[in-house]
Amino acid sequence: MGGDAAGPVPNDQHDFALWEKRVDALMILGSARGHFTVDGLRRCLEDMGEQAFEEMTYYERWVASVNQNLIEAGVYSLEELGAKMEEVKARGDTYGSAQDA
Repeated sequence: MGGDAAGPVPNDQHDFALWEKRVDALMILGSARGHFTVDGLRRCLEDMGEQAFEEMTYYERWVASVNQNLIEAGVYSLEELGAKMEEVKARGDTYGSAQDA
């Protein structure tokens, strides 16, 4: 973090989870539509503090940064986000249980 010694960087590749691919897509689409810049994303990441870098994964930090930038850009409000999260939660934990609702 910020130039601190962190040990060797692993060079092994891994498959990305579907949600990680979606975070990449959100970053590309949001930037292309002018909702945020790389500098805006980086600002949010830096504002998270050291604890976020210790406890959150790479894509968890990026989705939080994208979300903050979209809220700041007025794409949606915290209230709208909360309502949508409740709607999604009500669908169930799996696609199969969502189909039963």
